[in-house]
Amino acid sequence: MMRQYELVDRVRRYNPHADEELLNKAYVYAMRAHGAQKRASGDPYFTHPLEVAAILTELRLDDATIVAAVLHDTIEDTASTREEIDQIFGPEIAQLVDGLTKIKKLDLVSKRAEQAENFRKLLLAIAVDVRVLLVKLADRLHNMRTLHYVPEGKRKRIAEETLDIYAPLAGRMGMQSLRNELENLSFRTLMPEACAMIEARLADLREKNGELISRIERELTAELQARGIAAEAKGREKSSYSIWRKMERKSVSFEQLSDIFGFRVVVATTEDCYRVLGVVHTKWPTVPGRFKDYISTPKQNDYRSIHTTVIGPGRQRVELQVRTRDMDDIAENGIAGHALYKDGRAADTDALERESRAYRWLRRTVEMLGEGDTPEEFLEHTKLELFHDQVFCFSPKGRLIALPRGATPIDFAYAVHTDIGNNAVGARINGRIAPLLSELQNGDEVHIVTAEGQAPPAAWETLVVTGKARSAIRRATRDAVRAQYAELGHQIVRRAFERAGKTYQADRLKAALPRLARQTVDDVLAAVGRGEMFSGDVVKAVHPEFVAERSVGTAPQKGDAGWFGLRKAASLVFKVPGAEVGPTADSIPIRGLGGDLPVRFAPDGGAVPGDRIVGILTPGEGITIYPIQSSALTQFDDQPERWLDVRWDIEDSHQTLYPAQIVVSAINEPGTLGTIAHLIGETGANIDHVNFINKSPDVRDIVIDVEVRDLKHLTGILSQLKSTSVVSKAERVNG
Repeated sequence: MMRQYELVDRVRRYNPHADEELLNKAYVYAMRAHGAQKRASGDPYFTHPLEVAAILTELRLDDATIVAAVLHDTIEDTASTREEIDQIFGPEIAQLVDGLTKIKKLDLVSKRAEQAENFRKLLLAIAVDVRVLLVKLADRLHNMRTLHYVPEGKRKRIAEETLDIYAPLAGRMGMQSLRNELENLSFRTLMPEACAMIEARLADLREKNGELISRIERELTAELQARGIAAEAKGREKSSYSIWRKMERKSVSFEQLSDIFGFRVVVATTEDCYRVLGVVHTKWPTVPGRFKDYISTPKQNDYRSIHTTVIGPGRQRVELQVRTRDMDDIAENGIAGHALYKDGRAADTDALERESRAYRWLRRTVEMLGEGDTPEEFLEHTKLELFHDQVFCFSPKGRLIALPRGATPIDFAYAVHTDIGNNAVGARINGRIAPLLSELQNGDEVHIVTAEGQAPPAAWETLVVTGKARSAIRRATRDAVRAQYAELGHQIVRRAFERAGKTYQADRLKAALPRLARQTVDDVLAAVGRGEMFSGDVVKAVHPEFVAERSVGTAPQKGDAGWFGLRKAASLVFKVPGAEVGPTADSIPIRGLGGDLPVRFAPDGGAVPGDRIVGILTPGEGITIYPIQSSALTQFDDQPERWLDVRWDIEDSHQTLYPAQIVVSAINEPGTLGTIAHLIGETGANIDHVNFINKSPDVRDIVIDVEVRDLKHLTGILSQLKSTSVVSKAERVNG
């Protein structure tokens, strides 16, 4: 176990002005707090926070971060409290330790929900002070280094969580060396055989190519020195997990990989980077399509470097990364490489946000928390963005937008602004009209065409790749559904007031909100529309003297309806052949077909415009629309509270199709079905399902689910079928 003086010495090596008293106090406090606690290995528990602190001293972090590492498990695993840490060590350190403490005693239904909530708490703390992340990653690294002591069942879960969340998060913060170690340790636990195979192949390749690597290093260094460029050239090796991931992603063998070994050239200045590039490209031929300039266009995790591939000494493909020493520090240590966390300097979150793209991304990600997502959704969205490589696209005004690989113009639109995404109706890529689902490529210029009043289709949520786009689409869909409920609730409440002989006034309802336990008038209306609140209770809240007539133990009264909205658009008046019936004053128009509210047509026979219709409410499930002549309605005769008076509400020029069912008795001979299907198709109807019922060798009944415009359209189809020589009978099924 590391001694007290050893911890102080580690810090003073890079920070001669370290607060020795503070470090000693933290060491003694944590050792006493953890007492006789043991780790799974049998070692004293206190060895763990000391090792976490040791990892952070390698990153040359400030005193407060080192002390927070020593104390990071005290609140969670000992009798220590946030208030006590605050009193002894000050609010800065107490805030760091609290940010690293998992949420306790959560009433959560699943391990995933608990994981998501703790991850959300962690990111909120990181957004306030990124040093929380540095301690957390060091904590996870030491836990992974000692994972073999943990029971096997728990071991796999920890490794999966590391590979899913913490390693990608380290990568997005630019901490590549730490990310590589976390990935390799997880890889060794989750796929030990594959890991052993890759490591054995790497050892063989290292032995075989060792001299060649040394030769290329010498020739590169000599060539650059001859041109007056002081540079350090080093061979590097891909990590075993990144090799495995590339083999899986590209479906190639180990022997087919050409970039297992590469070379890094480190120079003093940015100008020297481009001088190196000129020397290399004039000395050796380049490999086309293998040049990337991340100095002029840095990655979102602050990575800056020039990448190129040449045919170098011995006719070998040589991959080069050219960067300055500062760029190299940021590339390896990421956000921990920024001067804000060096030499004992205090953290400056605003300055870090200006300096670091990675931290700006993190702050934007956390902003999603305030937009109504559940912890599970937030975790899903964050993981989406953590995993992807990037493409860089431009707006027409030259703004650079970094997106995950596979992103679409929809993702681009939401990256620019949520309102642009919500109103997007088209896109131009490099001046040409393109589908909104086109995959964007590096360097594309994207112009989004918008239209006021548009709303994103719910299906977009499954087609985009960025968490921001998914979150915004899901939120817009929820808002649209809520608006539908609120509109329906408004109609129901207004009619309830009319039935009570009162006048509906939004201001008076607003004053009665405390009695209804709702925050806004829209909350009340949406609750009524969903069937969660009885309209009579709303009237009574505004007019306490009102006594509603309400059946005991029943769902809402006739006229109350939650779960309203159909999948297509529905007709304004009823027109039954031979008669004309107008809607009653209290009937509810059917609108919003195309939304996501669970209202459906009767399963046997459906309903079409022109039918006199009735709705049957099933609380918690929705509304089923029946034609008034349906025999299935008899089963609801003794439940009058479930009957709703509804009517069609569509434009006369509508082209939407509605479900109906017909039964056709036809001659059983080749070509009969084709004749019937052709006739139905010519009328503009659509066949959804066909079922054959054998009656005799000569005649069979065919039950056909069709989609038609209205009752007139359906009647015309039946008439034409009856006039066909192969059909003996055709009639509608009415449930």
